[in-house]
Amino acid sequence: MPSAHRSLVVKVTCGVEAPERLNQAVTVAATAVASGYAVSLWLTGEASWLAVPGRAEQFELAQAAPLSDLLAAVLESGRVTVCGQCAARRELTTDDLLAGVTIRGAAAYVEEVMTEGTQALVY
Repeated sequence: MPSAHRSLVVKVTCGVEAPERLNQAVTVAATAVASGYAVSLWLTGEASWLAVPGRAEQFELAQAAPLSDLLAAVLESGRVTVCGQCAARRELTTDDLLAGVTIRGAAAYVEEVMTEGTQALVY
């Protein structure tokens, strides 16, 4: 059973141009949520587009769970954040994103990953 004091931060730095890496990151985040860990998924760069309604549904990868299902699982029990600068470069606001997704900056990311008991993974 997971420790209540352990959490996982997964940062995704790629989009559909690196489908396996993108899918692996969201799969790991969803698996950690299903295992009972506190999970924070950060979408940066081209991964930011996943937070826009309908985008994850357009993604397909053979032998992989649907990205939209994985993202929904993380949103249900974890936290999903879009990088502030990445959102600004794409002219995305919270009104453009899935319900529950937030936009936060680098200081918030640093605070999360430096919290005791947190494991950070970057894809």
